[in-house]
This record gives sequence, structure tokens and C-alpha cells, in this order.
Amino acid sequence: MTPKTASATSTQAEAHGIARKKPSRPGSTSSGSSGSPAPSAPTVPSGATTRERRQRVQSAQTGMAVLKGLARLGGRASLSGLAGHVGESPAKVHRYLASLIEEGLVAQDSATQQYLLGTEAMMIGVAAMRQADPVRAAEPALVRLREALELTSFVAVMGNMGPTIVRFEEPGLPVTVNVRVGSVMSLLWSSTGRVFLGLLDDSRVRALAQDEYAQAGPALRALLDTDNMGDVKAAARHEKHDPVDALRHAVREEVHMHGCASVKDTNLKGISAVSAPLFDHTGRPCAVLTTLGATGGFDAAPEGPVAAALRREAAAASALLGYAPSV
Repeated sequence: MTPKTASATSTQAEAHGIARKKPSRPGSTSSGSSGSPAPSAPTVPSGATTRERRQRVQSAQTGMAVLKGLARLGGRASLSGLAGHVGESPAKVHRYLASLIEEGLVAQDSATQQYLLGTEAMMIGVAAMRQADPVRAAEPALVRLREALELTSFVAVMGNMGPTIVRFEEPGLPVTVNVRVGSVMSLLWSSTGRVFLGLLDDSRVRALAQDEYAQAGPALRALLDTDNMGDVKAAARHEKHDPVDALRHAVREEVHMHGCASVKDTNLKGISAVSAPLFDHTGRPCAVLTTLGATGGFDAAPEGPVAAALRREAAAASALLGYAPSV
């Protein structure tokens, strides 16, 4: 006998009145099933919800504008002065100030009724300043200078031995110079060192410069009288014949006037350089950006394209460090 099978063909099933059940798809349920219904499609936000979200974003933007306006006014201002600065009505600004006061971002002086930055705002500022690194801020500037001018550029900070190179960028066809990362630059005969000497009111820096002058030979000392700094002798007479102080005051005037200092064949023979300072949020010079090249094809003039590009990059890096120049 042929053994019986547990399966039946479609015709046989219909003959016995058995309805063939279609296989269900994953996640689907039949109408007779006791399982949970399929999840409904997500609802599209209504126009009212979209408007509410837009209003919240606009409110946040206005609140930040009020807070930034207070900071740009020196951290303290009257209601009318702040409202005029941000271009909003005093009543509207007052509402935002009330919310900012609740969050500790703004405080109010009970004596003058002026608004000032609160404790939380100051904590945010302190955290941001801790992250402000002049070397990191200058790195993009070095790359842009290299690509735009095709010149060697570097950034230096003041170390315990003097101005020390910490980042260095060279073009495809660099000028051969014996300075690299870690090199200590002269305070008296390099444009980098001169910017530090002229702008840093630091007895330690002046002592390093005096030591460098004392160890220099007559030929190097003579360069202080014959380089492109102008009439240093007259300044030396004013400073009681101290050539280091004379140079210091001359460089300070040069940087204040042109935003940079330059040298020609004083630190390295056949090499000219232009340097510009980077300032931190307190206005103190914290680093120096320098571009150099062969004297024959390098324009070291303060009104030239090299100095102009260097000033722009130094200003951009200083802004990243929180520096806001006084108008």
C-alpha cells in the first residue's frame, strides 16, 4: 500500500472544504488574528507646529543677539543703550533680559539699574579662553600664506630662551634657511624678535636683549644703526645712548604705525622678513607671525602685498583668540 502523506494538493483541500491560508508577510496580521494592529504612519507636523518651532528658533536667536550685544558693549549697558545696539524695542529686550537673568547669564546692578554679564556667562568665557591656543589659531594662517604668497612662514612664541618657532610652513620651492621648529630667534636682529621686544613690557625680555647685545660683535652692533629701522641713533640719544631701548621704542612705533616690523639682511644674509603680532583677549601679544624670502625677490615694505597679507592673517588669528581692537 502507498503510505499516506500529511500534505494535500490544492484540489483535494478544496474538495474537503478546507480554505487555503495565504502566507502572511513579516509584521502583518490577519483580520482574525488577536495580535496588535500595525503601527500607523507618522503624522506630518501641522502648520501650527511648524510655526511654533520657527518661533522658538527666532526667540533663541534674539536672546543670543541680546547677550552678544551686551558683551560687545563692554559687558555692561543700560536697557535703552542695549536695545539701540541690537535694534529692538526696550520692552522686547527687557523680556529677554528677564529670561537671561533667570539662567544666570545676565545680572542687574541694583544701584544703577544697568545690566551686566552674569556668572554663567563669565564661566562660558573662561572656558573658551582656556581653549584659545595661539599656535592652533595661527596654523590655518600659515597654510594660506604659503599658498597665496608661495613663501616660507612660521609662528613663534616667547620661550625662556627667546622667541621660539613652534610651527613652520614652506612652499614647494623653499628658500634655504637654517631655522626650523625649535629655533630661537634673535630679539635684536630678527623681525620676529623685534616685535616681541617692542610690544612686550617684560623685564625678562629686556634682560635677554641686553645679554644678546653684550655678546654681539661690533659688526652686529653696527647693524642697529644701519638697518631699515630709521634713525636709531637719534632714539639712542633720547634713551641715554642705550641702543637696546632705542630699538625697542623704534620697533614699537613701527608696529603701531604699520601693524608689522621688517628686516633686511640683518638676521640672515640675503634674507628679508616681515612679522606681525598676534594678540590675546587681553590685548597682550602672545605670538608672532612671520613670512620670509630671498631679499632680491621679497618685498618687505610695510605697504607691500606681503605685509598686507600678513596683517590680515594676524588680525584673523587674533580675533579667534578673543582680541577686539579698540576703535
